[in-house]
Amino acid sequence: MPSNARQSADGYVAPSLSQWQQQGRYFDFHGRQVFWQTAGNPKNPVVLLIHGFPSASWDWRHQWQPLAEKYYVITADMPGFGFSDKSPARDYSIKLQADMFEALLSAQGITHCHLVAHDYGDTVAQELLARQTETSLLTLLSVQLLNGGLFPETHRPVLAQKLLISPLGFVFARFFTEKKLHKTFAHICKQPLAMEELSGLWQLHCFNQGSRVMHKLIRYMQERRRYRDRWVNALAHTLLPLQLINGADDPISGKHMVHRYRELVTDKNIVSLAGVGHYPQLEAPSAVTAAICSFLREHA
Repeated sequence: MPSNARQSADGYVAPSLSQWQQQGRYFDFHGRQVFWQTAGNPKNPVVLLIHGFPSASWDWRHQWQPLAEKYYVITADMPGFGFSDKSPARDYSIKLQADMFEALLSAQGITHCHLVAHDYGDTVAQELLARQTETSLLTLLSVQLLNGGLFPETHRPVLAQKLLISPLGFVFARFFTEKKLHKTFAHICKQPLAMEELSGLWQLHCFNQGSRVMHKLIRYMQERRRYRDRWVNALAHTLLPLQLINGADDPISGKHMVHRYRELVTDKNIVSLAGVGHYPQLEAPSAVTAAICSFLREHA
């Protein structure tokens, strides 16, 4: 086994960051270079994976090959993240990210997909859900959501997020270090991440000078409040198959968020993972893969 690869409980070795980068390619989205990749048979049902903040599509490496065995999986680093464009002269919004995914899938001739999202990606998923009753380039078939701020009233930001959203956020971003990233992830993840994972997250942040746009990306917290009705109603009223996979010990959006989800959305199809924090796909990869695959078998 390569020293920079991690093995899941089922024996699958997830790709290292360098392998992940080598497997990807770029898509031009209105002058922005977006890193993306696919795996699996294009004739199979499509599963779109959307990552969270402040990471990238590499978050899904443990689920990537198991899903590709039966589905055509596609993912991307959203503008401002990972290996994609991080121009400080541009704005970054949830609408922009949803537009990008619609354009990416449309360019591949994909009109229908199952959606799996995490954290910041949950909000993008909510915007895509809201578009289902409007004119949309993409038809969703099912939605699975991992820990994220689905409701602004239950979102508990960590100190780094509070500093980034402040008027001096652009200053804080310049002094954001690898040590601070490690400290933040130690706080939000109940199961410690491997050093290889933490180092990879830092490399992704540094690629294309990510510190230049962190204070712009964090504005999604303001958008969640501004568009709360649109995005919460999209969840509450959808007729699509819906599943929540939640690390219960997440201080940002753990079991306290699930309580609100039961009140406003549904008490069905909730997978609660005890002893797991904000990044369940990294902290408990086998359990998350099993939950995703079980749900897809029923609804694909």
